Amino acid sequence: MTTFEADGITLEQVEEYVWEIPKEGDMRVPARVYASETLLEEISDDKTLQQLKNTTELPGITSHAICMPDGHQGYGFPVGGVGAMDAENGCISPGAVGYDVNCGVRMMRTNLTYDDVQGREQELVESLFANVPCGLGGGGVVETDVDTIEAILERGVEWAVENDFGVEDDLLHCEDEGRRPDADPSAITQKAKDRGKNQVGSLGSGNHFLEVQRVTDVYREDVAESFGLEPNQIVVLIHCGSRGLGHQTCNDYLREIEQAHSGLLDRLPDRELAAAPAGSQLAEEYYGAMCAAINFAWVNRQLIMHRTRRVFEQVFDRSWEAMEMDLLYDVAHNIAKKEVHEVGVDEDGTAVPRDRATATEERELYVHRKGATRAFPAGREEVPAAYRDVGQPIIIPGSMGAGSYVLRGGEASMERTFGSTAHGAGRLMSRTQAKNDYWGGDVQTDLREQEHVYVKADSGATIAEEAPGVYKDVDEVVRVSDALGIGDRVARTFPVCNIKG
Repeated sequence: MTTFEADGITLEQVEEYVWEIPKEGDMRVPARVYASETLLEEISDDKTLQQLKNTTELPGITSHAICMPDGHQGYGFPVGGVGAMDAENGCISPGAVGYDVNCGVRMMRTNLTYDDVQGREQELVESLFANVPCGLGGGGVVETDVDTIEAILERGVEWAVENDFGVEDDLLHCEDEGRRPDADPSAITQKAKDRGKNQVGSLGSGNHFLEVQRVTDVYREDVAESFGLEPNQIVVLIHCGSRGLGHQTCNDYLREIEQAHSGLLDRLPDRELAAAPAGSQLAEEYYGAMCAAINFAWVNRQLIMHRTRRVFEQVFDRSWEAMEMDLLYDVAHNIAKKEVHEVGVDEDGTAVPRDRATATEERELYVHRKGATRAFPAGREEVPAAYRDVGQPIIIPGSMGAGSYVLRGGEASMERTFGSTAHGAGRLMSRTQAKNDYWGGDVQTDLREQEHVYVKADSGATIAEEAPGVYKDVDEVVRVSDALGIGDRVARTFPVCNIKG
């Protein structure tokens, strides 16, 4: 058996691209990393493996803890991590969701081709930057009051459509149709609402961006046709989350859970894994607050898409409907959801990885996906009707110099990963190191002159932090996902222009 050693942790190779940290000591379940040896080397460079091992001690964790091929160190729970906790006897953990609740991506199709955009890239990037709010602090597409925030938190994208920031078809192409019905706006603190009320329709900062892209490759023509994608087509990718409202909500509940459930916290190997036991008052309150923040994030991306449609109308002098600027899909990648899954069990009824099970049974679970994307295959009722025959679209952004991918939910995802795959390229380098190694102006110039990618940002430091060399090889991440059958390659895109905060 092939093994891999890193910082006192031994991983055993179960099969190609599947590495396991066997159950030992206080671990309730084993942990698995889905990666090539190249990616595993990169994953082991920080505390990802130790964080993954720590997550196996969370109450009710089922089958195995998971790290995706783009995994890297996070707050307590690794980014690229998936943990499924029993919804009756387990727990829910804000750190396993993340501070940016429902950070996610949406892709919008157009009928424009790359030829239509060439020569107008500078005009387009300048107009997008001028009209789509980005950067730290306030400023959004709309100024809102308390009542409006309550409605957004309660109703999600339905609110946006009713207020002429979208159309009915947008709802039909969004995960959960853009609304979590379990949302409880009253569980969101006033401080969080105040932070969010002036940020509805804004990218924020960090790795959030709006990118105009061209489709360069199609790998599965039948699926690409169902998704409305073809070579040389222009698409728009939007990546952002719940802004200050989501961050404050995570912080609020982490502090409350630390105090109310200190006994559980004392038994965990990392305080950042603070969790509320399933069925407790705080578990219910956090779930309601998180679902409300999820709705906020979906509205945030919807309003950015609405503003992008208006910019394209101005630049190309035709209606967005004439350019067929339709939503392909919107998918979350910082989220916990109650889902029913087939769980493998052994002779004693203990949940084990499905490849070791003697039987299966259905269980309701809190599936935590932190920097991981839902990847349901064809036939699942949760997949929008438009895609149910081919599988859920998955959008995996790469770096500004490497392009992105559209995948579809793989047949093996339910068995291997609770219906999940990677969410991006994954960082190789800290923001501090990136600013030491790169100069934003040079990165901007090199991208324009060598790759014909036009970038506009709030500062040179932001561009340096997001330089292509900062990220893992997205091609390798997607290759592993495809090989494992958890997310199948459909199409590849490459940047044309990019704006960020």
